[in-house]
Amino acid sequence: MTTYTARPLPETAHKELCGTDDAGRPAAPFTAGTDGVPVDCVGSLLRCCLRDARAGERVALVSYAPLRRWADATGAAPGAYDEQGPVFVHAEPCGGPDAADGRYPAVRAGALRVLRRYNTRGEIVGGRLLEVPKDAPAAFDAALGEAFADPEVALVHVRAVEYGCFHFEVRRP
Repeated sequence: MTTYTARPLPETAHKELCGTDDAGRPAAPFTAGTDGVPVDCVGSLLRCCLRDARAGERVALVSYAPLRRWADATGAAPGAYDEQGPVFVHAEPCGGPDAADGRYPAVRAGALRVLRRYNTRGEIVGGRLLEVPKDAPAAFDAALGEAFADPEVALVHVRAVEYGCFHFEVRRP
């Protein structure tokens, strides 16, 4: 069990991204694990349900701007801190994560993650590099606890260092 809640992309965002992504491009669904697809995403994190893609599933690689969407909902103005990047999602709404799972997703030992801290205005107020150890839940709990010890931190985005992909969001408890 984890201390903090890893949040997938919101259901409304997922629906919209299945049509047009945050870069204005139409989604291009494909079947995971099929020969000839541009990217073999089997084992890659699906941001809609926070589990790995399985062979045979219909998925899409889309551009997602989580801070922009959060800012639109809260009235924040992140300005230059707004980022968009590639994420895998199911090609159609999937119902989100299994609520009973209670784990941090995409926490393979040795993976590099950056935890970016944002204030209520949508500005970056710090960050932390984390090389995921074997005891990933404890390491994420500690890093997120450190982040939220700062009263200015409203939310944290966890991203892959290698590709800059957004993995999940954690909001102040």
